[in-house]
Amino acid sequence: MRTVIGLSCRVRSFMRQFLRLTLALLALGAVDNVLAAQGPDCSRAMTLALHDHGLLYSAETDAGIDKDFAAELIKRSGCKVTVTLLPRARIWQLIESGALDFSLSGISNEAREKFAGFAWYFSNKYYLLVRKDAQVQQLADFENNPALQLGIIRSFRYSPNANHLVDRLSAERRVSYASRLEPLYEVLEMNRIQGMIIEPFDYSQVESGAIRQLTRIIDTGDAPTPHGLIMSKKSIPEAEQAKWRALVETMRADGTVLRIFEKYFPAELARTMVDF
Repeated sequence: MRTVIGLSCRVRSFMRQFLRLTLALLALGAVDNVLAAQGPDCSRAMTLALHDHGLLYSAETDAGIDKDFAAELIKRSGCKVTVTLLPRARIWQLIESGALDFSLSGISNEAREKFAGFAWYFSNKYYLLVRKDAQVQQLADFENNPALQLGIIRSFRYSPNANHLVDRLSAERRVSYASRLEPLYEVLEMNRIQGMIIEPFDYSQVESGAIRQLTRIIDTGDAPTPHGLIMSKKSIPEAEQAKWRALVETMRADGTVLRIFEKYFPAELARTMVDF
């Protein structure tokens, strides 16, 4: 009789332990399911395009801020994302059509808000790089001299004062377009254009060679402009966009974005760009 009672107690003890273990495993599974639900939907392969632009990404060196940012974002998402290199104008077309899911370092305007969502991760100012012999001290000097030509990258938009200059000169047929920076530097040296809009990512090229001797930098008077992850509204639902924004915010909050920028800029300048 004692043997039967002892066996019964051991069975009940085993069952209680088994039940606790089962509940713990179920709870752990529930947590994993919640965490999975909070992360982006990785049920399909996704696409992201970089563009060749100074320190953001250089096709020549296959390195840059946006490449580093993309690698970390993709790792944290757990999704399969194919990364390609495309001209900026083509990127915006594909984002609008839904044929491209993501790009990086994009700025918003009223037209883009209709087809793209954004997750901001840095902010910077735009400047006018102008030939010294153009005798320009401020944006108005450039705008009011009909002999001066401006060079910009096709499809690029900037900060308000810079955009005003671009739009005014475009209407007067005083703008030359290129798909990337290098051809603009070449025609600037040849004096076929006398100015171009630049940002901090372009400093390394400006500070080297003949460009530095030929030019000066003019402040546009604009406040810094937020730049971020671009998400196609046609291919990524709003609920999913929120998940990608949360990933970007986590990268900002834990210092990852700052560390990426400090690889390419002095620490003080890097901090001013990512703390906004």
